[in-house]
Amino acid sequence: MFFYFQTLSNSFMTVKHPVVSVILPFYNADATLNRAIESIALQSLESFECILINNNSRDGSVGIAESWTKKDSRFILIDESKQGVMFASNAGSEKASGKYIARMDSDDWAYPRRLEIQSEFLDENTDYGAVAGLVDHIGHSEDTKGMARFVEWSNSIRTYEEILNARFIELPVVNPSAMWRKDVSEKYGMYRSGDFPEDYEMWLRWLGEGVKIRKLDQKVLRWHDSDTRLTRTQSIYSDSSFYRIKTKYLGDWLSKNNPFHPKIAVWGASRISRRRARLLKQYGIEIEFYIDIKETRQLDHEIIYYKDIPPPSEVFILTYIKQMNARDEIQLYLASKGYKEGINYLLVS
Repeated sequence: MFFYFQTLSNSFMTVKHPVVSVILPFYNADATLNRAIESIALQSLESFECILINNNSRDGSVGIAESWTKKDSRFILIDESKQGVMFASNAGSEKASGKYIARMDSDDWAYPRRLEIQSEFLDENTDYGAVAGLVDHIGHSEDTKGMARFVEWSNSIRTYEEILNARFIELPVVNPSAMWRKDVSEKYGMYRSGDFPEDYEMWLRWLGEGVKIRKLDQKVLRWHDSDTRLTRTQSIYSDSSFYRIKTKYLGDWLSKNNPFHPKIAVWGASRISRRRARLLKQYGIEIEFYIDIKETRQLDHEIIYYKDIPPPSEVFILTYIKQMNARDEIQLYLASKGYKEGINYLLVS
């Protein structure tokens, strides 16, 4: 309790040059907004500003936000009339005056040292443009078990090299756990509007531009996963939308890094795998053959039994296998044949 009152009493002083600007958009979040804001107010790093962006809320959210701006000058309330978390987050970024920007969602909870340890990492590692952290998954129903598996996978991807190699599987960074340099977002742009998940597109774009990202080994966020989360309710977060945008950036990466461009091999000959891999054709990528674990599978395209794949000096492989256990087995097999991830093959799904 002492820490709580000490923090609030100190926060009456205006922070003229905050180290971190926290971007916190909200829409009809009166059930969770106070919890999220309080977790920022109680941060061990006091040199921050938190920009609360009202995105056309019709409940009591604005009143909650206003009450915080009155008792703590580090909290600033603005409005964004264009509906969508992308527009609201970008509006907050334009208002931000800190050298670092941290994202926060209105239904999540930040661990007390989150801003401190992430800003310290960026202070000490000037070659890194962004940093994230581990998250606790807080599921609200049986329907969130799939997201729990995603979080378990995401928490295992930590180094820059791991994030770089995993970026075409899933989004390896939980967006509201991230902090980045403001000059990075100014140079490469923030979220873009389109028929794709705006956070995934931004991270793919930044990684494609060479921005280094690291994930700390500490937990920084309790990520609340409700049935009404936007990733469950809006079409831009569907599987097809993810595959369209990842394929665009994958095609660009292959054109620059595949020594056998435009030819590739695809591990995964199921109907779904073939449909997803065919999206690459619009970017000039040619599927030379498919690889399958079934020796007798027949297609109207050349197919090779996995034990007969050529050496890495002759082909670049993309794996379109979604099951995590199968992906692990494929990686072990490819390694035994001399294939190196990111050089001779990539995991795509």
